[in-house]
Amino acid sequence: MKNFLIKERINLSNVEVKDLFKTFKIPHGEDIKVLQGIGLDVKPGEFLSIMGPSGSGKSTLLNILASIEGFDKGLVIIAGKDLKKSNLVETRRFITSIIYQDFNLLPYLTALENVMFPMMASSVKESDAKERALELLTKVGLRHRVTHLPDDLSGGEQQRVAIARSLANNPKVLLADEPTGNLDTKTGDAIIELFKEIIKDYKISIILVTHDLSIAKKADRILILQDGKIQQEEEKF
Repeated sequence: MKNFLIKERINLSNVEVKDLFKTFKIPHGEDIKVLQGIGLDVKPGEFLSIMGPSGSGKSTLLNILASIEGFDKGLVIIAGKDLKKSNLVETRRFITSIIYQDFNLLPYLTALENVMFPMMASSVKESDAKERALELLTKVGLRHRVTHLPDDLSGGEQQRVAIARSLANNPKVLLADEPTGNLDTKTGDAIIELFKEIIKDYKISIILVTHDLSIAKKADRILILQDGKIQQEEEKF
């Protein structure tokens, strides 16, 4: 397979967060302090899970790491790049990639076209994008479903397409926000095993947000987030 998107990497898949604060400004109301001094470090190739009650700041933290939301103060470095000084579009395309509970596939595109889409948006030649997409769909076990639209796929299959799409531009860090939330236990477990294969084969780090302790325990470490602060850190059980 051509390495047409792989660039020189510094501190491959490493995430460093120091003293991170985020407040949502509410017009004519009291400001909401969502993150209050978060600090974490994710080693290359590490699988980290983050747990916490609703409103604890889990999704906000993930969106900041994905360069979808900004932050008030603190330091966020991903793969050697300081987010405050980086091109956020480039970061979203080539540094991080995010998977959601609801899959977010484009309904009018086939599985193959959904995986090709981020590469085509990054001006990758169509033949190369198709080759890469077929490789990734094969990796997630869906080579036989490449011409199907999302509505013709099961929930587990749609999430596998979303995972393949998330890998299209060779991200250094994969972020997953409740990726098993809409799946049954067996299918959810299979998705987590796929994540572990991805870490091994693609040498990236994965940060996963979940409410499910049985899912969280499959990661290398668990962080417990509450009231915008990390309350507890656990090594793998």
